[in-house]
Amino acid sequence: MHYNKMEALDLNGKTVLIREDLNVPIHDGKITSDARLVASMKTIEQALKQGAGVLVMSHLGRPDEGVYDAEFSLAPVAEWLTNALGQDVPLVRDWIDGVSVEPGKVKLLENTRFLVGENKNNAELAGKMAQLCDVFVMDAFATAHRAAASTVGVGDQAKVACAGLVLSEELDSLKKGLVAPESPIVAIVGGSKVSTKLTVLNQLLDKVDVLITGGGITNTLLLAQGLPVGKSLVEADLVEDAKALLAKAKATGKNIPLPIDVVVGKAFDANTDATVKKVEDVTADDMIMDIGPETAKLYAELILKSKTVVWNGPVGVFEFASFAAGTKALGEAIKQSSAFSIAGGGDTVAAIEQFGLTSDISYISTAGGAFLEFLEGKELPAVAMLERRAN
Repeated sequence: MHYNKMEALDLNGKTVLIREDLNVPIHDGKITSDARLVASMKTIEQALKQGAGVLVMSHLGRPDEGVYDAEFSLAPVAEWLTNALGQDVPLVRDWIDGVSVEPGKVKLLENTRFLVGENKNNAELAGKMAQLCDVFVMDAFATAHRAAASTVGVGDQAKVACAGLVLSEELDSLKKGLVAPESPIVAIVGGSKVSTKLTVLNQLLDKVDVLITGGGITNTLLLAQGLPVGKSLVEADLVEDAKALLAKAKATGKNIPLPIDVVVGKAFDANTDATVKKVEDVTADDMIMDIGPETAKLYAELILKSKTVVWNGPVGVFEFASFAAGTKALGEAIKQSSAFSIAGGGDTVAAIEQFGLTSDISYISTAGGAFLEFLEGKELPAVAMLERRAN
């Protein structure tokens, strides 16, 4: 991947338009998690340091396109940025037909999804965005898999287009973890359904040495092996696909380890009794909710031998205390290992935070869909745009 990086450009006295991911949760007008805002500060402050006037744009939520809705206004974000930057950051509601900003100052542009044509990457709308700036900075990896006017179209038409610090760091980490990883490579893929991650599993199997699965994915693999899964979450119609995946692993010398013991309950409930059983002893009224301690030990040993770990999805119902041990054990193994680790996806990040492992993962991606599509080997439209615009 070759693309321009913002920090390498001369921005002094120039107007920089930065597409950030400021799509934060807001409840009763208050931001409940500012993780994405904190991440965006890195690029905004660097642009100011380089002498630019900064315009920041982002979407928020899913409003009806072309309709202003106060519920989806970026006003709370403008207030947050004002406090974080120590300068007034005005929110500009009607900005598409022209807005200016002085060097050293920041203005926040109202929700891009209030504009007709944003989601369909309308060329005329993108052109108006491009006219606002001397340099367009794409810094929102979480939206890189969607071709919108504010993520792709504007970059194609801007005088100069480049990647911000957050996006550059993300792409560098993904390259290290997935494009040119150091072996042995372990991938952990959890999730409720094989169907949503079948492409990911097949793609990763071509790249990794060990593929550890969790959740409904594992249950379907167990069923494909003729093992009992009781009333566990499973996709019986994908058993043949599961068999093909296991056969592919065997034929290519790859390892997809399956649980030797599991933790079961009688109902999907935090208060259900948790029982450890050998996998072959699962009964018809059991629901598999986590990997067992012997399996966790086996998986941890594989992780400790690795040089690269890619993690997308928990291996159990970690939200319930009785069924969190498996996911926690794998996280602790990553912490103890010397491997380069990259983790992404909402549930994965939540588990990492729950177990206090944030500082122990080499790189944590806040992106969900874009991270998953990168794992699948798909081209991300915003990244392709940056490559087209590279000098």
